[in-house]
Amino acid sequence: MSYTIGDGLVSLALAGGLVGYFYVRNWSRQKRMEIIHQERMAAMEKGIPLPEFPMEPAQERREPDPRVLPILGTVLLSVSIGAMIVLDLVLPAPTRAFWISPLPIAFLGVGLIACHFLKTGTER
Repeated sequence: MSYTIGDGLVSLALAGGLVGYFYVRNWSRQKRMEIIHQERMAAMEKGIPLPEFPMEPAQERREPDPRVLPILGTVLLSVSIGAMIVLDLVLPAPTRAFWISPLPIAFLGVGLIACHFLKTGTER
């Protein structure tokens, strides 16, 4: 397989983006820690007691959204049906039998929609 200059540039851009993301994340965390430290030192000089704060804020656990399954199922079903129609219209006659290849994705969408309705039927 022969790689081009563009492939190398894309790889370098992705690697640079990842390194930049982690650098900025670490930098912002460090800045936040410096600000907290300065506030604490100023409070200690004035004799003001401060409550203990965790270094990292606790992440809240949210209730799962019940609309995700039917939305994802509808998107998968509509995209796969559209792909089947396009494949049937665009492919030449000898390979027209490949229109059925997105069918597993359509079944996945139907399954997600059915799972949503079965799950909501038992909760009522």
